[in-house]
Amino acid sequence: MTLQTQTITTKRITTRVLLRGDDGIPVLFIHGNLSNATWGAELLKTLPEGYRGIGYDQRGYGAADPEKKVDATKGLSDLADDAIALLDYFNIEKAHIVGHSMGGSVLWWLMRKYPQRIISATQVAPGSPYGFGGCKGLDGQPVYEDFAGSGGGLINPRLIERIQMHDTTTDDQFSPRNALRNLIVKQGFIPEQEDELVEAMLSIHLGEQDYPGDMTQSPNWPYVAPGVWGVNNALSPKYAGDVTELLRIDPKPPVLWVRGTDDLTVSDSAMADPGTLGKLGLLPNYPGEDVYPPQPMVSQTRAILEKYAAAGGIYEEYIMANCGHSPYIENLEQFNLKFHTFINAYDN
Repeated sequence: MTLQTQTITTKRITTRVLLRGDDGIPVLFIHGNLSNATWGAELLKTLPEGYRGIGYDQRGYGAADPEKKVDATKGLSDLADDAIALLDYFNIEKAHIVGHSMGGSVLWWLMRKYPQRIISATQVAPGSPYGFGGCKGLDGQPVYEDFAGSGGGLINPRLIERIQMHDTTTDDQFSPRNALRNLIVKQGFIPEQEDELVEAMLSIHLGEQDYPGDMTQSPNWPYVAPGVWGVNNALSPKYAGDVTELLRIDPKPPVLWVRGTDDLTVSDSAMADPGTLGKLGLLPNYPGEDVYPPQPMVSQTRAILEKYAAAGGIYEEYIMANCGHSPYIENLEQFNLKFHTFINAYDN
């Protein structure tokens, strides 16, 4: 089924929305970092009959109002509130919500703030509930008090340069297309819709209040700490708040956690994590694994979900072989078999 494209204005933001149908049980797709709603197009198109699909460009991405910024000091509250404003615009009381990567991080916040609005939560390679970078252990303890190693300062300036050039090629190691091929999907896999995905990556809003965001210098390795603007700073554990709120929410939406066996972006040894890069000798002056270990992102997620289940929630971890960071792009048929069964189980 084809998708309709609309520009809508909610109480919070004007943005582009992709729509599949105008009635049925709603499924809201929240895209990840360095992307936009286009990344979820095939997932929305292939929803079963009786479902209504909605995807949208989050603030800071695609066709969203460029004047709207993410206040990182509130964590991902801005993006969670935007999602609820979108549901309100369409008079939707509850929806199945799918979050990919950073979109999954937004979904953790939605679960904490608005659990009554969620029929089910499908987490696709989500960021750890504790944030990205600068923390260690299963409970997300900061490596340093200033959370050095997280925030906007982690983004490679070469990638920013290639985005500014609107580079669609593979000529440079840090071009968006190479980032897609080498870090986001399993190496060797080229999506049929690769050109559309790359254009979506290039549509990100750039700047110190957008991507990569601002940063502060730190005396602690790797010598950068979070700033206060943009999603990359909002993802810092510094602004994660009380993650254990997830254990106390009522109701507790059922959670399907889907991840690929070959994910290099979110793992216990993620290739964008300073701890991993330092351990591999790719960042100088590494203080050692005893001081700054790689963040156990997957293990942190599993630990909180096990506590979630012990507190009365339901979750299932579904691992897709031969997939990287985007299982619904790399094997949509297998993903949908699991995903469609999951959402159908909670519609009656």
